[in-house]
Amino acid sequence: MRRLLLALLTCAAPAAAQEYFTLDGHGGPVMGIAADPGGEIATASFDNAVGLWEDRAPRWLDGHEAAVNAVAFAPGGVLYSGSDDFDLRRWDVASGTSERLEGHQGKVIALAVSEPAGLVASASWDGTIGLWPLDGGAGRFLTGHDGPVNDVAFSADGARLYSASADGTIRIWDSASGTETLRLVSHGFGINELVLNDAAGWLAYGAVDGVTRIVDSATGDALADLSLERQPILAIEASPDGALLAVGDGEGYIMVVASDGWDIVKDFRATTQGPIWALAFSPDGGNVHAGGLDNRVHSWPVATMDDHGKMQTADRSFLADPAEMPNGERQFKRKCSICHTLTPGSARRAGPTLYDLFGRQAGTVSDYSYSDALDGSDLIWSDATIDALFDIGPEHYIPGTKMPMQRITGAEDRADLIAYLRRETAPKE
Repeated sequence: MRRLLLALLTCAAPAAAQEYFTLDGHGGPVMGIAADPGGEIATASFDNAVGLWEDRAPRWLDGHEAAVNAVAFAPGGVLYSGSDDFDLRRWDVASGTSERLEGHQGKVIALAVSEPAGLVASASWDGTIGLWPLDGGAGRFLTGHDGPVNDVAFSADGARLYSASADGTIRIWDSASGTETLRLVSHGFGINELVLNDAAGWLAYGAVDGVTRIVDSATGDALADLSLERQPILAIEASPDGALLAVGDGEGYIMVVASDGWDIVKDFRATTQGPIWALAFSPDGGNVHAGGLDNRVHSWPVATMDDHGKMQTADRSFLADPAEMPNGERQFKRKCSICHTLTPGSARRAGPTLYDLFGRQAGTVSDYSYSDALDGSDLIWSDATIDALFDIGPEHYIPGTKMPMQRITGAEDRADLIAYLRRETAPKE
C-alpha cells in the first residue's frame, strides 16, 4: 500500500508541485501557513508580519504589533491573521489594507473560516473562542474551556465548531447559538492541534504528550493511534482531498499518513534542530509546506521528501549552548537575538537593529515600524536606560511597547549584557 500510494503521488501531481523549494524573506521563525485553492501561500511569522507569496516572491502585510501565529484565506480576496498582540486583522489582499478586530484578552493562536456559516473562528489563549462575521461586524465570544484554546475547525456546513484546548478537551459547539453541544474528547494532557474531515467522519488531534489519535467526529470513539513517542505535537494538516495527514512535532519530524488505512508513508526528520510549528499542503496534495525555527518556509514533495535538504536550524544563536559563551553574550542570545540584529539593517526582524545603539534616540531606525509608544520618543539609549528597561521590564518601562515582557533580575547580568552590547553594536571602522 505504501509503495502504491507514493507511486500515485509521483505520477498524478503536476511537475511544478513536485519541486522542493523555499520561501525566503521573513526575519523570524514561521509560525503559520495557509494555501488557497489557487496555490497562493500566506505565512505568519515571529517578525510581526504576514507574507503573501505569488510566484515565490513575498509581499508584506505589516500591521500587527507582535508575533503573528495564524493566517487563513476567506472568500472575496480576504485574508485573516491572528497575533500575540491579541488582535485579528482582516486584510484586503489586493490593496494590503486591514481592519483590526479587537476583543480577545490573550494571544490569538489559530483561525478557521466557514463560508456556509459566514464566520471566522479564532482560538485564543484567553480561554475563549471568537466568532466574527465574514461580512464585518463585532465578534462574539464562546466561553467554557478551562484553559487556553489552541485550535478550531468548522464542520463542512458550518453548523458545528470543534475546539481543542490546553484543558485536555475537544468540544463541539453550535455555531449559530454558541452553545456547547458535546465534549467529544477528554485527554489527560493539553491538546494543541485538530483536523476535521467531516465527509469521512474522522477527526485527528495531537497533544502535548505526543499522542496523535484519530477519532469518530460524531462520537469520539477511537479509530487509530499514530503516536510515535515524540512530543509535543505542534502541527497537523490534511491534504485538500483528505487522503493524506501530515503531523509535525517538537523534535522536528514530519510524519505523513495515508488516511485510507492510517498507514505511515513517510517519517521525515525535517529540521537539524528544533520543532515544526506549521504545516500546509499544496492544492493538489503533492507538496507539504512547513515552518519552524528557520526564517523560511520549506516545501517538500511528499513522494521524495527524504531526497531533499532539511531546515538548517542548529546554528540559530538562541539555541547555542549557554555554557560555551561569556555571560553578556549568553544574556543577549537568550533574551534579544531572535528579535534584533547587531549589524546595520533590521532584516525584517521583530525588533529594530541594535547597531550603533548607544546615544541613539529610541524610535528612530528608518527600516522599522515602531509602536506609538516609541514613535517620536525622547528616550535615549544608554547604560542607564537599558539597565532600567530590563530591571523592571519593557512593558513597565515603556507602556505600550511591542517588546515582550521579560526581565533580567540580576544587576550583574544586566551589566554584562550592556558591556556586550557596547562592544558588539559599536560602528566598525
